[in-house]
Order: sequence, then structure tokens, then C-alpha cells
Amino acid sequence: MRLLGRRFAILVSMLIATMGVIGLARPALAQAPKPWEMDMQPGFSPVKHDIIALHDFVLVIITLITLLVGALLVWVLYRYNAQRNPQASRTSHNTLIEVLWTVLPILILVIIAIPSFRLVYYEDRTHDPALTIKVTAHQWYWEYGYPDQGGLDIESRIIPDSQLKPGQMRLLEVDNPLVVPVGKDIRILTTSTDVIHSFFIPSLGVQRYAIPGRSIETWVRVEKPGRYYGECNQVCGMNHSQMPIVVEALSDADFKAWAAKAKAQEQTSENAPARLGDNRLAAADGLMNEAQR
Repeated sequence: MRLLGRRFAILVSMLIATMGVIGLARPALAQAPKPWEMDMQPGFSPVKHDIIALHDFVLVIITLITLLVGALLVWVLYRYNAQRNPQASRTSHNTLIEVLWTVLPILILVIIAIPSFRLVYYEDRTHDPALTIKVTAHQWYWEYGYPDQGGLDIESRIIPDSQLKPGQMRLLEVDNPLVVPVGKDIRILTTSTDVIHSFFIPSLGVQRYAIPGRSIETWVRVEKPGRYYGECNQVCGMNHSQMPIVVEALSDADFKAWAAKAKAQEQTSENAPARLGDNRLAAADGLMNEAQR
């Protein structure tokens, strides 16, 4: 039995190690919610790694507190029941216990507060960003502005269920994703034109409110190429569920090629109405000349 138990333990250890190596080696293909997922999504940015580390640290503390309180309750039920203590104690004060239950929670809160405040300031902003993106929320779509890329501006809307392609996820796919370069510090400025929204991407550790009349800053550094899914998690009206976020992280060369192509398409779309107007004027002038003849 002992030999069988050892072999089983070795097999489980090898399986866990293999899964860990595979998990580290795989690229960030698509980070989105999965069925029966109970833990947080894997992190692909420095901020998300720190969020997971803080979560695990606090989880250890609250687990120890829960075990301690549970053990104390069991001990009190066993030691101070009516059979063992037919005559109840009249003790009303214990200086040591009162000092401990006041000082220890304060120390625990200080221990939790130090990394918490550090994380809050860390995710607040970055210095010397390589790219700035202005995120503007609307009812109900997102607008992404690239002031560093010649004022490039893109609107991102949900793809309706009737237009989804095989493999695409319902309520999470958009027509124009937010495209960013990998490995660059990117400043994100959020605002809104109507009501309060929330720009939330779990796997990148990004969450900032988009408030009318205000510009709120945060940052992100995507570590691997791939697609990262999020959504507005602030109830913003009837079509709150129709505001997904898709971040597509590309290599630096691919991002530059995408930006050049997007700017060319934007210029073409801006010139199209003017050309159409010129053609209509020319046609009207031709008709007038024929009528005069």
C-alpha cells in the first residue's frame, strides 16, 4: 500500500509539473472567461501578477485566521461546557486578552495595507510611456484614440449573434479591437460622454472607471501576443452587456504596419464623403448646362 501511495504521489507530481511547463510555454492566444472557472484568469502584465500575488497573500492570512477562530470555538465548546463547569465563572475582564484582540487585528491590517497601497500606486500610472491611448465610453460602444499615431481614432462595437463566425465568443467579440504593441508601457486615459462606464480587462489587471468630464489614468504592459477579452462591468444602462472589450497585442513591427494601414483607411473614409459631394456637384452642373442649352 505504501509503495502504491508513493507511485501515485510521484505520478500526480509529474502531471502537475508537466501542466505547469505547458502553461508557461504556451502563448496568450485568447484570454477570456472559461466554463467552471473558479480562480482568476492568468496574468499577462506586471500589474496582474502583483494583483494575484496580493490575493494569494491575503488568502493565506484569512485562512489562518479562520482556522484559529475555528480551533478556539472547538476548544471553548469542549473546555467550558456545562458538564465541565457546573458553576459559571464570573470573570469579566482579562487585560492580556483584551490587549491581544485589539493589537493583533491592527497589526494584521497594517501587514495587509502595506502591499495594498503599494499596488494601488503601482497601477496608477507609468513614466515615459511608449504609447498613449484615450479610451472614450459611449452608450453602448468604445472609442479608442491614438494621439501618438497621427490622431488615429477607432470605434469598437459588439458583433451581433447573427454575424458571429465559428469559434467566436458570444457577447465578447467586436468589429475593431484595441490594438497595442507587446512589451511597451502604454498609458491609458479613460473618459465618458454620457454615463459612468468601467474599462475592465481581467487578464491584464486593468480596471478604470470612465466618468463624464474626467480623465482617469492607468497603464498596461502586455507580455505576450494574443487576444485579451474584457467588458464594461459598471451597470451603464439597457445595453450594458453589449460593451465588450478586445485587446489585440501585436509585435512592434506588426503594430506599426497595422497603424499605417488603419491611418490609410481612415483617410480614405474621410475623403469619401468629399469626393461624393464633388461628384454630385459636377452632375448638377452638367444638368444645368444641358437645361440652358
